[in-house]
This record gives sequence, C-alpha cells and structure tokens, in this order.
Amino acid sequence: MSDSDAALVARTLAGDLDAYAQLIAQYRDPLGRYALYMVGNREDAQEAMQDSFFRAYRSLGECRQPERFGAWLFRIVVNRCRTAQRRLSRDRRFTGEMPPEVAANGDAAGSLEWREEISRALAQLRPHYREAFLLRYVEGLEYDEMAKVTGANQPALRMRVKRASDQLRELLRDIHAS
Repeated sequence: MSDSDAALVARTLAGDLDAYAQLIAQYRDPLGRYALYMVGNREDAQEAMQDSFFRAYRSLGECRQPERFGAWLFRIVVNRCRTAQRRLSRDRRFTGEMPPEVAANGDAAGSLEWREEISRALAQLRPHYREAFLLRYVEGLEYDEMAKVTGANQPALRMRVKRASDQLRELLRDIHAS
C-alpha cells in the first residue's frame, strides 16, 4: 500500500527526497499530458513541468491541505503553462503536438489522422477556452475543481467549455466538409 499524499508531503518536509520523488512520479503523466496540450510542444511542456516541480518543492510548506497535494500541484502547473503560453505567443505559434500516449491509442484506420485533426483544432482555440476544455474533458475535473485550479468562477468556466466545444465542433465540421 502506498503512502497518502499527506504522508508523503510530511516525509518530504522532514527531508525525505524519495517521498517527493514518489509524489512527482504519481502526478507526472497526467500533468505532463495537460502541459503538452496547453503549450503545444514537448520541450516547452517539459520545461513548464520541471519548473512546476521545483516551485512546488520550494514552497511545499505553504501547501495548506497536504491531502490535496495533487490539486495544489495542478494549480502550479496551470500557472506555469499560462506563463509559457504568453512567452510562446511572443516567440512562435502553438504547434499542436499530440502526446505520444494519445497518438498511440486506438487501432481504427484513420484514428491517428482524426486525433491529429482534433489536436490542430484545439491549437486554434483561444488559450483560456483550450484550458477549460482540457481540464473538463481530458483531465475530467468537475467545475468546482476547475475553479480552484484556474481561479475563474464556475459560470465563466461553463461558458468557456461551451464555447470551446462549439468552436471545436465547427472547426472539425469545416475540416470534414473540405
């Protein structure tokens, strides 16, 4: 049986770096997937993740609810991705690179092409729409969790998800109409 997040946080604060490594290992994949979707390329996503893990370690004593370490870390990742997006928007366009685990799933003919089309359509959304859509439908967060992570209120998040869904539907319809 593995330790709870709260126990791992307590061990980390007591100087046990292996406990922090366990925490990071537990959240690396889902948060890495989110970061890749948000910033659009592997290198910048990895940089955002490393920065997030470092910031989380440095301010671990400020985590008020150690049993909710995952949500606390998610908020840090969201903020680092936002910062990376701002920097990237100045430097270059979002590439829409798909995470390898998403690209590798499924056997159906054309499914890779379809996922690439979805990824390109996601890349065309405004960042706050893409963020809300990913948090809701890829990460499976409820609106109250999304509000805690993003700092936006639930009605705004519902509207962002709806607008993102509408825009994606239209973009994908346009792709298949041509």
